[in-house]
Amino acid sequence: MNLVERLHDSCVVGRRAHILSQHLSRVIPEATSVLDVGCGDGLIARLIRHRRPDLELLGIDVLVRPKSFIPVAQFDGKALSYDDASFDCVMFVDVLHHMVDPMTLLREAVRVARKSIIIKDHARDGLLGGLTLRVMDKIGNQRHGVLLPYNYWTTEQWVGAWDQLGLQMNIRMTKLGLYPWPATLIFDRSLHFVARLDRA
Repeated sequence: MNLVERLHDSCVVGRRAHILSQHLSRVIPEATSVLDVGCGDGLIARLIRHRRPDLELLGIDVLVRPKSFIPVAQFDGKALSYDDASFDCVMFVDVLHHMVDPMTLLREAVRVARKSIIIKDHARDGLLGGLTLRVMDKIGNQRHGVLLPYNYWTTEQWVGAWDQLGLQMNIRMTKLGLYPWPATLIFDRSLHFVARLDRA
């Protein structure tokens, strides 16, 4: 682990998990079952469950880590091996931009979710947005063996995909405050969002 990765782990990882758990806890509907797709080590899901004991959370990931904060099942990254309408919500936290074709998993989410799809991801908007996102992705994920296709959509592409899938945007937040000052001036901007999409 190099110096930049150490700084990232000490200053960003814990802060990000706590702040994201706050935002996500606010947008998930009450008393719902949630499939957390690409949950990583499950820390965010555990923090959400601590804030929202009314939720049932199940985690799945392509890479099951040796240590995780919740039970994590393995999946192939393409198909969700659950029946139609198996969960109230399907949640993606910084997952879809790691897909070569994000629509594959989004269609699966629409099939499996009864009510809502919760997404935290990036929007490739603004000056040097794509370059900034690549730097963040490489620092945070490369050493964990995560696929890095750098497939960042613009806000327009996200909205187009949701429209195509018949999803209605109920909530969208872009001021997440994930990074401490002064890093927030570079790495927050309008590059992150949390959205709740409800089935029509």
